[in-house]
Parts: sequence; structure tokens; C-alpha cells
Amino acid sequence: MVQSIATVSLEEFLAQPNIESSPAWELMAGRAVQKTMPTLFHSRLQNNLVNYINDRTDRFEAVPELRCLVPPHSPVPDIAIVACDRLPDEDGPFDGAPDWLIEIRSPNQSTLDLQNKILLCLSNGTQLAWLIDLSRQQVWVWQGDNLPLVCSGADILPTLSILPELTVDAVMAMTRRQ
Repeated sequence: MVQSIATVSLEEFLAQPNIESSPAWELMAGRAVQKTMPTLFHSRLQNNLVNYINDRTDRFEAVPELRCLVPPHSPVPDIAIVACDRLPDEDGPFDGAPDWLIEIRSPNQSTLDLQNKILLCLSNGTQLAWLIDLSRQQVWVWQGDNLPLVCSGADILPTLSILPELTVDAVMAMTRRQ
């Protein structure tokens, strides 16, 4: 027996009062899905990476949990890095995909779901995407139409040329208290 899953439109989804609760809700492929509750290391890395990026560039802003509108989807990347001139002047969701997005995989989170979100954003203007896997101490990197690179250890990560060299080891060290 096949069960059908009710789908919801972007307009219906955005009208829901609970979508901005914590953790946030996303609309992917017509399904409303709540993000996974982050772990301590996930939260610490997210906070430290946002601060690291924002302290080193004034051309882009790193924003945690920014709701993006990529009709008919509404992804909420762990970190969205957006050129300052693309950010809205008023509060509300960001219209479009971020220039660079970072996802941090939590222990029980589906890698496939995260990859699907990354591919959606890449096909809608995102130039760079990282998927950080803390348990494997790896960062998967997508740029343009290229297949992902799997980086680890002293590998230098691409950063849209806005940051000094940053290695996987340095990113993993950001899970520790700064």
C-alpha cells in the first residue's frame, strides 16, 4: 500500500505561525520539515564560523539560520553567506539562494537531505557550498557544476576569495570553546 504525503505550497507554508520556531521549519519538495536540533559542537561551530567570517570581510555577511525563498522551496541553511548589497532592507525572508552556504551535519541527520538542499541552492545561484561532517572530520565542497571535493586535515577550503586560507583542521578546531 502506497501512502501519500500531503504537499503544501510556499504561500501556505509561509502563512504558518510556527515556521520560525527553534529549530526552524523548511519547505523542501512540497514537504514541511523541521530542522534537527543542533548539538553543542554544531552550535559552537556555527557561532564561531559566523563570527570568523564576519570579522574578516565587509563585502559579505554570514547569517545563521537565514530563511531563503527559492520558489517553490524555503531552505534555511545553517549559515548563509550573502553579499551585503543583496541583503534586504527590511526584516523577513531572503529572496533567493545565498552566495555561499554552509551546512553542519548533526549525528542523526540525513546526508542525502542536506545534499539535496545544497544542490537546490547551487542550481539557483549559490556559488559555493560546504557540508561539514564533524564525525568524519571532513568538509564536502561544491563549486559551480563540479562534483564535490572531500577535504580533510590540512586541506585548504575555498571561500569565495573573501577569507585568508582556512583548513579543515582549523574549522574542526572551532568546535572547541574559543
